[in-house]
Amino acid sequence: MRRLLRTLLPLAAILSLGMAVPPAQGQTAVGMAHGFAPRQLVVKFEGQRLGHALALAPGTGVRRTAAALRQNRRVVYAEPNYVATASATSSEPFDPNDPGTLNEAAETSETGSWAYKQWNFLSPEASSETALPISPGGIDAVTAWRHLIEAGRPGGDGVVVAVLDTGVAYRSFGSRFRRSPDFAAGQFVPGYDFVSHDRLPLDENGHGTHVSGTIAEKTDNGIGLTGLAYRAKLMPVRVLDREGRGNAVTIAKGIRFAIANHAQVINMSFNFACNKRVPVVDEALREAYDAGIVTVASAGNLGSEGCVSEPATGPRVIGVGGTTEGACLGGYSLAGKAVELVAPGGGIPKGGCPSVSARPIYQVTLRPGSTKTFAIPATYVGTSMAAAHVSGAAALVLASKAIKPGLTPRGRVDVLLRRLRHTARDLGLPPTEQGAGLIDVGKATEPR
Repeated sequence: MRRLLRTLLPLAAILSLGMAVPPAQGQTAVGMAHGFAPRQLVVKFEGQRLGHALALAPGTGVRRTAAALRQNRRVVYAEPNYVATASATSSEPFDPNDPGTLNEAAETSETGSWAYKQWNFLSPEASSETALPISPGGIDAVTAWRHLIEAGRPGGDGVVVAVLDTGVAYRSFGSRFRRSPDFAAGQFVPGYDFVSHDRLPLDENGHGTHVSGTIAEKTDNGIGLTGLAYRAKLMPVRVLDREGRGNAVTIAKGIRFAIANHAQVINMSFNFACNKRVPVVDEALREAYDAGIVTVASAGNLGSEGCVSEPATGPRVIGVGGTTEGACLGGYSLAGKAVELVAPGGGIPKGGCPSVSARPIYQVTLRPGSTKTFAIPATYVGTSMAAAHVSGAAALVLASKAIKPGLTPRGRVDVLLRRLRHTARDLGLPPTEQGAGLIDVGKATEPR
């Protein structure tokens, strides 16, 4: 009897609160010491379609209440509202005129070309069709660009990629916010800010802008660098705050926003803590799969997490590890059975690799501490960057002639993943480290 009362009393206390109170701005940062938003549970009761955030009274133990609720048969799940963090430590050859710098004085120099910074987009082998340099860790974007031009969908034209992140510097707003000079207004579809609860998902960190740049930075415009799926549409969905943190309920809302607004790919360059169960996010990911949306997530970085974790371990999500310029596994990249593929993340290679090449992933983004000035920093390394490459690759494959029409929504997702896996380059690493291997977007977009 006492055990039953201990179970039902917290339930009664929660139900008496009525509707959940949305988290205040910055609240996720306060709860980060414990890895979850303060005084919040995510609970799903029997008969409900979705889980909901419920606020607890001051002094109520989050873990203790969740454990008590899970003993009740009416409760499908009860978990803390866990916090995730950004994972960053024509048939003619298409050679964009992007100079590789924002410094106008250097734009006439050949060594200022995008190709001398973006090793990640180059081919690992020399080609008679282009005089571009080669890179052992490249994914052969140049061949993919040619395939997409031949298919009449250059740069993944028309595919919508939702970027769930810290927001994007996608438009100017007042005197504080400026659009990145290497984005055009027409590249974006409407998004949403689930942190500030408005329709202006503007970046206050730089992580989301960098990730978005890898996916679809404007190309052949004489500015900055190139994006992989340079004509894809970007949907900015802010689920992480200025510190790069966001709670489970907010992230689930962001996924459902992308579903409702017809995204075809969802990029998630963030991770929850190791071994945390996040059912409210898993529910949303299953809905994305049912809708035929490709979901991509970073595997996580050594030092911030101890194992590959949600959302990379979520249902039908493509978990992505990071590789270096020398085609080695990044020393930061976590291993686990949820790793499906690897892609360029830059940085220092794992010990034992013969290559010492360790350049980062270059992209135009905000200067640290600013929301209106931009740079091409040399500090972005990690599986966040790797996931962005796979999202861009997915957009190109969807737009290419590599996947036959007429598939079911789920079938389209399954076929795309198989295509990326079957065309990946084996790096000779264990499957838990490399999955199927390093993506080769040139081969993945070859016509069937």
